[in-house]
Amino acid sequence: MSTRNISSRKEKYLALAALDYAGKTTKELKKLCRSVLDEGMHGLCFSPYLEGQNPGDQIGEDQIRRRMEIISPYTKWIRSFSCTEGNEAIPRIAREFGIKTMVGAWLGDDPEINAQEVENLIQLANEGYVDIAAVGNEVMLRGDLTEDELLQKLDQVKKAIPDEIPVGYVDAYYEFAERPRITEACDIVLANCYPFWEGCDLDYSLLYMKDMYRRAINAAQGKKVIISETGWPFQGTNLEGAFPSFENALKYFMNTQKWAAEEDVEIFYFSSFDESWKVGAEGDVGAFWGLWDKDERLKF
Repeated sequence: MSTRNISSRKEKYLALAALDYAGKTTKELKKLCRSVLDEGMHGLCFSPYLEGQNPGDQIGEDQIRRRMEIISPYTKWIRSFSCTEGNEAIPRIAREFGIKTMVGAWLGDDPEINAQEVENLIQLANEGYVDIAAVGNEVMLRGDLTEDELLQKLDQVKKAIPDEIPVGYVDAYYEFAERPRITEACDIVLANCYPFWEGCDLDYSLLYMKDMYRRAINAAQGKKVIISETGWPFQGTNLEGAFPSFENALKYFMNTQKWAAEEDVEIFYFSSFDESWKVGAEGDVGAFWGLWDKDERLKF
């Protein structure tokens, strides 16, 4: 085989891995990214907390409505993470903008809060504000509940809301293979897929995420799989080969959206707005996952 043929085969392989950004300036990348955003996306994780606010603070409807108005031209779905402390207004306000909702009940290690979260999720679903019910987020990963406790919450929600609303649980993609009882109890599998958090170099991140998705598909055994979170931070400290940067975040967003459109993969991108409180939980990268900054300005 001639050298020329080997070269052309290699180029084709890289084109399958991601879009070609070689030689593009930051300005050109921003323009490209804006055109991808303007085409619209399936879903966006909704960030309600303003600067100075933290989980536990009460969220006002005005701030939710203002942020919903900003993102509404670009997404068909939003994902919320809690049904207490004002978060329960998110799906109601989303309806005003014609946006579909994946509504999450946040489950932690406080039984009283968990009970309220589930009760409010059930109420919202029965009022017609929930398109997908997500019972818990990374509870197994954190170890806040036992499998039996989570299964009880899933069962409680499934019995209390209309049958046509799918009920699922959100966790890292590999948890669904490791916990077949939970996967079996879900109507749909909601898998978080973050090449960044596994130290993956940006150049290989799309192929890496495709593999994560395939593993979730295999575990789901015929059930629908949605990527409930993925993203890349715009700045902060690297994790092994994964480097946060403005250009890397733009490239990851574009690669993800192109793949989602080509292969009809439903993805909720993380995240809409930067939220400074996340620094404590995730290190310095925590505050820089948003497509919009903390002051609600689009980054590109």
